[in-house]
Amino acid sequence: MEIEFNTASFKDFENVDGLDAWKRAGLFQNYLNYLDNNGRLNYRLISSSGCGPEMNILTKDHPKARKMVSFVSNDYLGFTQHPKIKAAVIASIEEFGSGAGASPAIGGQFSYHEDLEQKIAAFFGRESAIIYTTGYTANSATLMSLLQKEDIAIVDMAVHASVYEGCQLTNMKVFLHNRLDLLERTLKLSRDAYRTKMVIVDGVYSQDGDIAPLDKILELCRHYGAYLAVDDAHGVGVVGNTGRGAMEMYGILQEADIITGTFSKTFGNVGGYVIASPELINFLKYQSRQHLFSATSTPAAAGIIRGIELLDEEPYWKDQLWENINHFRNGLDSLGFDTGPTQSAIIPIKIGDASVTAQMAAILMKAGIYTNPIIYPAVSKKNARIRTSVMATHTKEQLDQALNAFEDAGKKLGIIHKDPLK
Repeated sequence: MEIEFNTASFKDFENVDGLDAWKRAGLFQNYLNYLDNNGRLNYRLISSSGCGPEMNILTKDHPKARKMVSFVSNDYLGFTQHPKIKAAVIASIEEFGSGAGASPAIGGQFSYHEDLEQKIAAFFGRESAIIYTTGYTANSATLMSLLQKEDIAIVDMAVHASVYEGCQLTNMKVFLHNRLDLLERTLKLSRDAYRTKMVIVDGVYSQDGDIAPLDKILELCRHYGAYLAVDDAHGVGVVGNTGRGAMEMYGILQEADIITGTFSKTFGNVGGYVIASPELINFLKYQSRQHLFSATSTPAAAGIIRGIELLDEEPYWKDQLWENINHFRNGLDSLGFDTGPTQSAIIPIKIGDASVTAQMAAILMKAGIYTNPIIYPAVSKKNARIRTSVMATHTKEQLDQALNAFEDAGKKLGIIHKDPLK
């Protein structure tokens, strides 16, 4: 099988006819070399500084790390660098050491884990939570435990890869993004055909940054006897009056059957959580394999507890984030870029052509702007874009530097033509 490297994507190498795993890896290495030689491999770049609005990045054409304005971090409030959170992490490590040493069921459940589970549940006004070592497994492990061959998952096509992985053991129907008519049709057809029916959506979607109409989705779930699971990894800390995310925005915090999310974005750490009824949470604590058979999170997780508290104690971080979001998006829109329907800190610059998208990322990199090109299969082939994440800690000068670089790149590639001053 011939693969044309110029138009290929990572997905083309998942299973190549006639090639065993080692030969497939060799072919994929040739593809990576091709991308690198053509300035199109800006993935897995090494940073010599922490995540933030500026990062020191090592690139192929510079022998030393170069300071760049960064739009690749989902640390929306800048909490990875917050001195109070750092202090909480250091104090916890001093008290408990560097690791947990065991899985939660057989000696790896410490007081800071209990405190964190109680704190994140209370944050959403709920009783019970379970924590995982990643947000990815919070989705995949939970769904694998709850949904079997007698059940069905009804999934918005734009949900995270972790949801798709979690639904491998069950039946799955996918509906077009935010198309409530198609969701309702699937619910009607599934009403009497399956034991457990679960609708799974995001609050804020990770690629377009748009928000699910959760109130209407909940209404459909209740009407057709389905459960609702909401992954609001990108909404918490960003939307809602008090930063409780899209569910707060729609007034359904107490209505969603399952809430999932991550500690790696707003809360500046790593890990995931699931919020549900006490019975369901206890079931997961003993039936979810990735939780039961994995060493639990390190004492550094105590920083998450402080982050949850700071979301209420220092609400000005969310206010500053929205000042930056509006400034950056308005600037991009005025230049003539297509930023889509975003309602969050995720601002896509939609280009459409994967090759042109890679060229833009390379031009931006040379100008000192670090961004991620997002191409198929992360998005459809016609939806390639530069994905940017805005942070509360970006300065106006950094945002304007990026806007100038986007303008130059857009004109050079023929993506934009108009003069924003006219």
